[in-house]
Amino acid sequence: MGSRTALVEDLMERFPHVPREAVFKEDLLRGGVAFDASALSDNEGGEVKPKSYFIFSFDHGTLPELGEAALRRPPEEIILTGGPYDLRRTVVSVRVNPASPYRVAADEDGMLGLYLDGKRISDVGVPPMPEYYRHKLSNGKSVMEVAPTIQWGYLIYLTVFRVCQYFGAKEECQYCDINHNWRQHKAAGRPYTGVKDVEEVLEALEIIDRYDTAKASTAYTLTGGAITKTVAGRDEADFYGHYAKAIEERFPGRWIGKVVAQALPRDDVQRFKDYGVQIYHPNYEVWDRRLFELYCPGKERYVGRDEWHKRILDSAEIFGARNVIPNFVAGVEMAEPFGFTTVDEAIASTTEGLRFFMSHGITPRFTTWCPEPTTPLGKANPQGAPLEYHIRLLEAYRSTMDEFGLASPPGYGEPGPGRAVFSVSSFMDSLPAQEPSQV
Repeated sequence: MGSRTALVEDLMERFPHVPREAVFKEDLLRGGVAFDASALSDNEGGEVKPKSYFIFSFDHGTLPELGEAALRRPPEEIILTGGPYDLRRTVVSVRVNPASPYRVAADEDGMLGLYLDGKRISDVGVPPMPEYYRHKLSNGKSVMEVAPTIQWGYLIYLTVFRVCQYFGAKEECQYCDINHNWRQHKAAGRPYTGVKDVEEVLEALEIIDRYDTAKASTAYTLTGGAITKTVAGRDEADFYGHYAKAIEERFPGRWIGKVVAQALPRDDVQRFKDYGVQIYHPNYEVWDRRLFELYCPGKERYVGRDEWHKRILDSAEIFGARNVIPNFVAGVEMAEPFGFTTVDEAIASTTEGLRFFMSHGITPRFTTWCPEPTTPLGKANPQGAPLEYHIRLLEAYRSTMDEFGLASPPGYGEPGPGRAVFSVSSFMDSLPAQEPSQV
């Protein structure tokens, strides 16, 4: 392959059942995108919604390495449309990489476009600054800091605990930069609240509810680092759960409530349900046993892979299988030096995991791995996994769902190319469109 364009076009030709939009989206997610100064935001004082760094950095460099993009943030997401490939509306989470072959820049008329190998391949839309971002909390904090929205405004992302108690080389997940992201924002003097006060969260949600007159925000996710001891005197289920309880009491039925937490024992999961959580994400990260033990040493030490999977199945008895949606980090299967060396092996392993959960009615979802450079796996694998792996995963994912008669999971908006808003992988873009009543 003489160019990135040739590689992308070859994969589109070889895998015609995967939407062409998803091929570009996965390449942007796995390898990042560069921004000309003309395409950066004016932070919270401008007309474009800026990147909020809602939990991880999702960048291919540290803040000091990003140049002007560290001072004038890029947009939270971009939308690709049109161009020579006639792309349907595709929402992509922004992952900054100054060395990427993809670049967002304005043309001579000021219109933003995505360029690959110097050729304009699509128009680029950026999210407008939402009205609720223009209003401060009573203590002066911004809504973006306390309750940022992603997925083109669909999801309110409440990272209420900004660090993880799996700490250090012997406990941290080897692809995760949550603790570094906290440190770099504090070092840069940016506001980055470690533990968010429940009253602050409620006040931010009140502002969103007041000014989101179109009701674009449909769901919220409660998440943060793993809790192995306590935070503010609460264990993990009670810590994350008490936010859900407060939100549901103040705003009954306004949003779909989701929580991302560890795979917890049945009684703890029941507490989530009792607090009003509707969807549970007990992420299993990577399927292969050896890789789970190597890449998730804290989770292996405190819970163990087999017990983790058992707890996921148990949670389906409480929430219903459709409402248990564990995430995995797509691409770490091929990370050197321990991962699979061929795409065939990696896809076979990941598909085994999909079949295990889908045979029980549980539909996992995935985040496309961004090799952040401060993590062990990111440092050793700056290029991430091959694009072919990601494209074949989309094919395997959809075929496995079809095999078990499953539909797209709830709480993600509409599926289908041109409709999906889930921005950190293309799994929703690659599923068939449904009637809105089915979503």
